[in-house]
Amino acid sequence: MIALEGTTARHEPAGAKTTGFDMEALVGFILLIGVLLSMALIAIGVVWHWLATGQIGLQYSMSGMNLFGFVLADMRQIFSGAFRPRLFVNLGIAVLMLTPYVRVFASMLFFAFVERNPKYTIFTAFVFSVLTYSLFLR
Repeated sequence: MIALEGTTARHEPAGAKTTGFDMEALVGFILLIGVLLSMALIAIGVVWHWLATGQIGLQYSMSGMNLFGFVLADMRQIFSGAFRPRLFVNLGIAVLMLTPYVRVFASMLFFAFVERNPKYTIFTAFVFSVLTYSLFLR
């Protein structure tokens, strides 16, 4: 089946469900917001550090820490009111790492509740569980 919209042709497989919900737009929006927010947080942190010290680079180690510990340490700083340049850089890194995680989670919910497609829901849930392991449990 071919649907013409203006001068653009869109091909849909036979028997495809149309839900009226544009998942590609949602995924694109999630990725765009995640990357832009991450860039802004990192830029704020780097510029603040540069203005305060005259050095553009931050040097620290994150070894031996999973994303959960990384974000938890930053949340403690936020709640204690200890705003520093490194905190903004850390939050930017965390947002960048969580962006694909949120995208996969949104896809899993879409396949489960909008499309009601058990096969894609299971595939996406598997990818989500692997990402969870790699980000939080490792």
